[in-house]
Amino acid sequence: MKKISVILVLIVGLSINSQNHPPKWNTTTEFLEEDSPKMSAFQPGEWLKFRIHYGFLNASYATLHLTSENLNGIPVYHVVGNGKTAGFASIFFKVDDTYESYFDQQDGRPYKFIRKINEGGYTKDIEVNFDYKTDIAVLNDKKNDKKFNFTIQKDIQDLVSAFYFLRNNYIFEDLEEGKSINLDVLYDDDGVFKFKLKYLGKEILKTKFGKVECLKFRPYVQSGRVFKAQESLSLWVSNDDNKIPIRIQADIRVGSIKADLDGYNGLKHQFKIIMD
Repeated sequence: MKKISVILVLIVGLSINSQNHPPKWNTTTEFLEEDSPKMSAFQPGEWLKFRIHYGFLNASYATLHLTSENLNGIPVYHVVGNGKTAGFASIFFKVDDTYESYFDQQDGRPYKFIRKINEGGYTKDIEVNFDYKTDIAVLNDKKNDKKFNFTIQKDIQDLVSAFYFLRNNYIFEDLEEGKSINLDVLYDDDGVFKFKLKYLGKEILKTKFGKVECLKFRPYVQSGRVFKAQESLSLWVSNDDNKIPIRIQADIRVGSIKADLDGYNGLKHQFKIIMD
């Protein structure tokens, strides 16, 4: 059941910073600066809930809640992501994870990232603070009383802020099947890793809310102990101005895990449902 925690990380962590000057993709799938601002995909008060299935089990739930706060005199967005096992699944393996990100309301840069997890007794308590004057991120491993310094670039994201960044910054008309997005993400004491997300095209999904037209992506993962292959994970995002995750599905070494949007509140834009 520990595989559930992997999806909790993906649900809670697949997020992306908003920026007032969003970039465009070029033909090599990098981001370019744009002269004019783009409409934001979200607003304070947005709340998303996901139901996660492992086989026939309703294994767990995960939520993302976005608010507006002030951090050291800077207006920021504060995202809190929680993931917990539920029902029958919690008898076998208990997961209680919390992820938080504070990122700038103007340029989207993350200032603080928090990861507190308890997965069947395996615990972590990590806080990362980003200093853009020195281009250093300081990771504080509170459980083991250790600190790590990492050199960062201006386009760095944390695991949660990355999701809100993508929601605000990919341009629908520029999406090309087979092209990939690449982001630098600081997640843990392993340092900065390259996050790759390939666009696969449009697809209509049946959900509890009705049929939803989605953009399908392929986040690349490490094959081996958990996933069957690098392309074992699929992500569907609503093809509307909200760009919220509708489904995440993973083929693991034993069976599969699926996470579906189960509830929402405070969306900035109308959630588009296809009427039969």
